Order: sequence, then C-alpha cells, then structure tokens
Amino acid sequence: MILKGSQRGGAAKLAAHLMRLDENDHVELHELRGVSAGTLRGALREMEAVAKGTRCRQHMFSLSLSPPENEVVPVAVFEAALERIETKLGLSGQPRAVVFHEKEGRRHAHAVWSRIDVEKMTAINLAFFKRRLSEVSRELYLDNSWRLPNGLRDQANRNPMNFSREEWQQAKRTKQDPQALKLLFRECWAASDSGEALKGALDEKGFLLARGDRRGFVAVDWRCEPYSLSRWTGETAKAVKNRVSDVADLPNITDAQAMIAARMSERLIRFLREEEAALAESAVRLRAQKDALRHRQRAERQAQRARQEAREIDEVRLRAARFRHGLGGLWDLVSGKTRRIRRQNEKEAEAAAARDQDEQDRLATRQLGERRPLRQEEREVRRRAAGRTAELRQDIGRYLGSPLAGSEVPDVECHVAHAPDAKPVDRGRWSRAVAGLSPDP
Repeated sequence: MILKGSQRGGAAKLAAHLMRLDENDHVELHELRGVSAGTLRGALREMEAVAKGTRCRQHMFSLSLSPPENEVVPVAVFEAALERIETKLGLSGQPRAVVFHEKEGRRHAHAVWSRIDVEKMTAINLAFFKRRLSEVSRELYLDNSWRLPNGLRDQANRNPMNFSREEWQQAKRTKQDPQALKLLFRECWAASDSGEALKGALDEKGFLLARGDRRGFVAVDWRCEPYSLSRWTGETAKAVKNRVSDVADLPNITDAQAMIAARMSERLIRFLREEEAALAESAVRLRAQKDALRHRQRAERQAQRARQEAREIDEVRLRAARFRHGLGGLWDLVSGKTRRIRRQNEKEAEAAAARDQDEQDRLATRQLGERRPLRQEEREVRRRAAGRTAELRQDIGRYLGSPLAGSEVPDVECHVAHAPDAKPVDRGRWSRAVAGLSPDP
C-alpha cells in the first residue's frame, strides 16, 4: 500500500480533518492507544499537551495508508502494516490513534503517533522516514501479492501524472480534472522542441504563453487562470527558461489576461457556461445517488453496532455468572477453578472480538462493492467531460487565432459563474460561433 507521512502540529485541525463526514462516505475511529481520552480530538490534544514540556513544534507523525484500488484489505492487514511501520520508524509503544476512511468505493487508513518520548521528554528523530516508508510500502506489496506500482519498482518510472496538493487545489478551483490537465501540459511539452513550438502547441489548446510575476513562465487559459509551466509540465524552471528563450515579446500575466478578455465574445463565454452547467448537472445527479447510498449504508452500520453491543452485554453477563460468590467462590479460588474460568472467559472474549471485527469487515466489503459501480459511472462522466473540454480548448485556440477575433467584441469578465438555467451546448451553434458566423443559419 502507498504510505505518505509527515511531521506536524495542530492537533485540533488534524482531528477535525480526520473526522470529516462531508468528504468521506464513512469514518471510523478504530483505535486510541496510550491516551486517556475517548475521542480523537481529546487524544490529539493530550499528545499536544505532553509536547508543551518540550521545544518540539511538530510533535505528531501523521501517516496515510492507501491500499491498491481494487483490493479488499481486511483490518488485520492494516494493523500488521502499522506494527511494521512503528518498528521501522522507532515509534513502537508511542501513543497512537487510527482512523479508517471510506470514499469512492475504497477504504484507507490514517494513523497519528506522538513523537514525544515521555521518559526523556524529547522528540523521537525520524531521520529519512520517507525512504523507510518506501521500503515498507514495497514489502507490503510483495507480501500481499499486489501488483507493484512502477514508482516502487524504480523511482525513475514513477507516474508523471501524480500531482501535488497545490496542483490539485488549482484544478479543483477551476473545476477541471488535475490528471487530465497535467497530461495536457506534458503533451504540449513533449510535442515541442522550441519555444515557438511550445507556444503554438499551447495556442491550439486555448492557452496563451506569458511571463510570470516571479521570473517564470505561465500559460493563461480562457478563464484568465495562470498555470506555472514548470509545475504542470514537471520540468525544472531552468529547462522551461531554456525552451522558451527563443520567443520574443511575450506578454506578462496582466497583458495576457487583457488580450483574452478582449478576444472572447460574449456568445463564446455563454456557450462555455452552458457546457460547464451541463457537466455540473451530471455531477448533481451522481451526488444525489451517492448521498442516498451513504445514508443507507450508515444506517446499516449503526444497526450492526447496536446489535453487537447488545450481544456483548449478554455475553459479558454470561461469563461473569460463572464466578461463584461466598464460600463457593472462595473454594474455587483455592482449587484453581477461578483461574481456569478466567482463562476461558479471556479466550471467549478474544474470539467474540474477532467475530465482531469479521462481521464489520464483511459489511464494509459488501458496501464497498455497492459503491464501486457508482464510482465507475463517475469516472466515465469525467472521461467524457475531459474529452469535451479538450474539444472546447481546441475551439478556443482556433477562435483566438481567427482574424475576426477582437473586432466588435464587448469587454467581458474573465471569471464567470454557472448559468442557473443553462441548457446543453448545441455543437453546430458552437462551431458557427467559432467561425465568426451567426449562430442561427
């Protein structure tokens, strides 16, 4: 499984993030160890209070464990992985919290350790923890017979479509697929061997090449959103500068945004709004289906927890009734019968806990299976949306290069909102608008 860890502080923010139900279908606080609190927020605040006795600011180590998408991974595998990680990083016995998340038809886990050694009141040094996590991740893939990702086989073969948090946030802000967007920029980079070629490749996709505010180079789309070339192509700033060095008179971001605003017609922007509104309508429909499924599954889990708690109370009473009181209890204690009963009760309690966990795993596996078809439909919608977005960018690129562009074009806002009563785009009207003709033949 993929392991991503970081040293951090901010107990309250981390607890709020890990227990968010709006971004996850299901959230389960699986374990609290080495703390007296009964909630995740209380446990992390307790770790924070202990760290006040030291100078350590990043007193927690936060880790996410993401198994392969199509694998059904029981809780025992996660627990074994956590023990192996603890040993590797030197965190064995440290206070720990474990939370399970389920979303998009997948289950993953988050673990948080306190780095503070309470006996020495110093922070445990996690030197080279990324390298060690990579080694454990590779071992977990091999031990569980999962298909090893290319990036774990050889770092040189890591997936170039993996994007950073900043890239994901920018794509989310502009309502685009970050993976498709990164692929677009990498294709433009690979298809060009000079700055002019890169400029032309970006123009075809509806982007204007411009100089950034901090000596870098950016591509500006029809929304007037700038995209850092070095970030989205995965190349160094020096490589981008060398590639673009032959392009003269590049506009800055402000001038590029003004050029786009001057060239985009109000009709073109309206068609783009309608296209986005049509995609948003599909997203609303899928979101409603997800919400209905989520509510039903949460009700099933709540009912299962209630049944297990009631059964546990009955079983505890039954095991407690085996101990006699008075003289009979004293005789059982002297004869060793009490010790035998206690061992029997402990074995039965362990078996009952394993049984309950197995029932929870089976329910979670079934519910994940119910969620996956909806996940596939979401991906298909995104795939179709990416295709339509690529067509739109090509049309915008042709429009920006049209000799009719800029003539009698009203001044319009770069950033537009979704039209509430938008209808699906008429591709014929769109093509005629791009060609500078009347939308109605």
